[in-house]
Amino acid sequence: MAADEIQGSNTEKDPDEWVTGEEPMTGAQASYLRTLSQEANEEFDETLSKAEASKRIEELQQKTGRGA
Repeated sequence: MAADEIQGSNTEKDPDEWVTGEEPMTGAQASYLRTLSQEANEEFDETLSKAEASKRIEELQQKTGRGA
């Protein structure tokens, strides 16, 4: 079964619906977001929640061409 077929998978769930979405972003999110922010010449906000970081990562991936 592909990841997108797994019901309830966070890869498909809107970050606003994540149970843990209001928790601070993870170390991995922070690291990747810092890299993307530098590449996009954008400010890195270390105060984002997990859900906010996920959305920001998607935005910056598109801006930098790293998005799928």
